[in-house]
Amino acid sequence: MTVFRLGLTGSIGMGKSTTAKMFADAGCALWDADAAVHRLYAEGGAAVEPIRKVLPTAIVDGAVSRDVLKQLIAQNKDVLRVLEDIVHPLVAEDRADFAERVEAKILVFDIPLLFESNGHKEVDAVVCVSVSPDLQKKRVLARGTMSEAQFERIRARQMPNDQKCARSDYVVSTDTLDHARAQVDAIIAEIKERIADA
Repeated sequence: MTVFRLGLTGSIGMGKSTTAKMFADAGCALWDADAAVHRLYAEGGAAVEPIRKVLPTAIVDGAVSRDVLKQLIAQNKDVLRVLEDIVHPLVAEDRADFAERVEAKILVFDIPLLFESNGHKEVDAVVCVSVSPDLQKKRVLARGTMSEAQFERIRARQMPNDQKCARSDYVVSTDTLDHARAQVDAIIAEIKERIADA
């Protein structure tokens, strides 16, 4: 069976999670990088013991505390590199296990930092979700989970949206749910055609 690997990316507040669910609802198998990290950080997760060795204070009640990690990273920027050296290979392993285990013609890999982590080299095509900067900001601040300054810091760390869109094979505008769903359906139809012709 020909399997098509589709990378899904997009900056914070662009509607990536909603779009990922649309692909899943349409019968694609979905792997979520954030969910994989949650599994690795949970009690008994594969990242707990390696992180305990280098950052023992980050382990709270047998699991990795994201709050403590944030504090440690804020105090020392080298912590992030140490953490990435542990977590990235484990995430890659989780992704490979998923790809071997599932049976679907289209596998969707939901990876926020797809281009930043060179993950685009491991997929057959990339979809980037996008909205205007104003709508992006409005959505994120409406969640009530972060300040405008925190949002701007996160946005500054991510590759600019126009660059992501330019490097992607498909761009899904998530201005409305119906518009996004129509674009997702069109992408799936085109990929199925490509698979049939392969």
